Amino acid sequence: MSFQYLNPKAIPKFKDRYTTKADESRLFYEKGTKGDIGVVGLPFSKSSISFSMASEAPKTIRSALGTFSTYDGSRDRDYSDVVWLDYGDVQTHPTDLEETLHRLKQSVTDMIDTEACSRYIVLGGDHGISFPSISAFHKKYGRVGVIQWDAHHDLRNLDDGGRTNGTPFRSLIEADVLQGEDLVQIGIRDFSNAKAYSDYAKEQGVRFYTMGELERQRLDTVVSKEIERLKDKVDMIYLSVDMDVVDQAFAPGCPAVGPGGMTSRELLSSVAMASRHPLVKAMDIVEVDPSKDVRDITSRLAAHVMMRFMYQ
Repeated sequence: MSFQYLNPKAIPKFKDRYTTKADESRLFYEKGTKGDIGVVGLPFSKSSISFSMASEAPKTIRSALGTFSTYDGSRDRDYSDVVWLDYGDVQTHPTDLEETLHRLKQSVTDMIDTEACSRYIVLGGDHGISFPSISAFHKKYGRVGVIQWDAHHDLRNLDDGGRTNGTPFRSLIEADVLQGEDLVQIGIRDFSNAKAYSDYAKEQGVRFYTMGELERQRLDTVVSKEIERLKDKVDMIYLSVDMDVVDQAFAPGCPAVGPGGMTSRELLSSVAMASRHPLVKAMDIVEVDPSKDVRDITSRLAAHVMMRFMYQ
């Protein structure tokens, strides 16, 4: 029998012959496959200080890409020719945190070692995944500079609870993977951190900009200035985007929502500017909790962050 309107192997959806959606330029990695951007999911959020289902984010962010086209009207450019290779999601250990961190680092390393792409996107998960991910890039490229969009320093001590989503950058500094002066934190928010961690950042030479400072300085100017400072010191630049840097009005699906953050436009503009620099090789997107989201607002914003990185 010939089915005219049924396809048992696919979910029916409308297709406009002139429109390419961002998820249509995805290929699943196989040996020998080449692409422009490698994407891997690190679906881990058991180390979150607050209850979090951010482990579900990689699949919701990927799904959100299917709601946007590859055409950038501002530049009159269609990016349907940009191919992203999907390496899938890491299978985490159900109970062993250290084993999971090992698996995350090894999987990012495996992706890089295929040499199938020139740039990479890592989908978290909570912010704890940045420790194994950046460690993998350090092993491959050498000295790494990091630009971190975040309401929080994520420099908490490791005595109270061990490695959590509040400790990745302290872990990196203390493991000699990251030098304090190579870390730039943008969007640090009032009443969201402890003085001890602000002091630690200063002691380590971390450059950080509070939301109050960003009201007095243009965000794009700050990003441009810090990239210029880093480019002569590091071998690559890694962007780490914690979605809670955005005001709760624009990103309700974060475990640590709060008022006084960036607008979605400010985040997208600054990520796009940073992504254009040739030293920027990788980015992670973290702290999206689909169980707390409203109409996938936060996952869709995260998908747009991906697209700002992919489409240059």
